[in-house]
Amino acid sequence: MSDATDELPDDLASALALLAEERARRIAAEAEAATAKAQAASAKALVSHSEALIARLKLEIEKVRRELYGSRSERKTRLLEQMELQLEELEADAGEDELAAEVAAKASTVRAFERKRPS
Repeated sequence: MSDATDELPDDLASALALLAEERARRIAAEAEAATAKAQAASAKALVSHSEALIARLKLEIEKVRRELYGSRSERKTRLLEQMELQLEELEADAGEDELAAEVAAKASTVRAFERKRPS
């Protein structure tokens, strides 16, 4: 504890300068964190969108196979219906993730209010 008090300035002007420096570092760190959060949300939306695309392509491949080779069993029909439902869920999740990424990107562009000193 004595090391921390030894580093503090004795006069008011240097204490205010040190405080302003710390405040600037904190604001920069918060901005960096908001940017990282927006990038993470964007990456999550991209992954979600890619998963939905993969599911859609698998479903289309399965439908084409079914058209080429005919119906094999009732189980295959139920599997196709389940795949369609999963695809709808993935697409809905992808849309939600994209909206979350947009919100996070908009939130990171908000600047902090700086109070002006009275003259």
